[in-house]
Amino acid sequence: MDKKAMYQLSYGLFVITANRDGKDNGCITNTAIQVTSEPNRISVAINKANYTHDMVRDTGVFTVSVISEDADFALFEHFGFQSGRDVDKFEDFADCKRAQNGTMIITKGTNAFISAKVEQMVDLGSHTLFIAEVTDMEMLSDAASATYTYYQQNIKPKPQEAPKAPEGQHVWRCKICGYEYVGETLPDDYICPICKHPASDFEQIS
Repeated sequence: MDKKAMYQLSYGLFVITANRDGKDNGCITNTAIQVTSEPNRISVAINKANYTHDMVRDTGVFTVSVISEDADFALFEHFGFQSGRDVDKFEDFADCKRAQNGTMIITKGTNAFISAKVEQMVDLGSHTLFIAEVTDMEMLSDAASATYTYYQQNIKPKPQEAPKAPEGQHVWRCKICGYEYVGETLPDDYICPICKHPASDFEQIS
């Protein structure tokens, strides 16, 4: 079975935001889609390791900010490469405004937002699928939506030369965020500590 076939699926990129007990947080995902038009529903799958997952699960509301092609890499670093358990992602973040449902809308590097109320949760193992009714939405710009392929080719910095590993060890690089793992082998159940992607998203570079 050729796992590379999965890379042929097309994905958008989004910032999912939530608010619980007065604290805002957000994370990057590529899994938001419209699932019905009458009533207007969307779904989003969020990794259980993400702090935003627990906030959406507990509050039942969230906002999807659709990332556009004019986004820069700093947006992905800010919402994708650090955890809300460790930092307040909105403490010094100015490019946002409050949605009607109390969550944050990202206003720079995005072209639309969709706020929603969770109607159903489906346990998918590593992720939870949240199916939600749209409660508010608005266009923010005319810029084209960024796809995962566009991010890889135009936004994500080009990888640097592979570091030299100690004798008997190798280096694997995460194809999503660039994190590098050094060891004799990469465990099959390894999870990237930065972007939470599995071992299948790592490539051996030395």
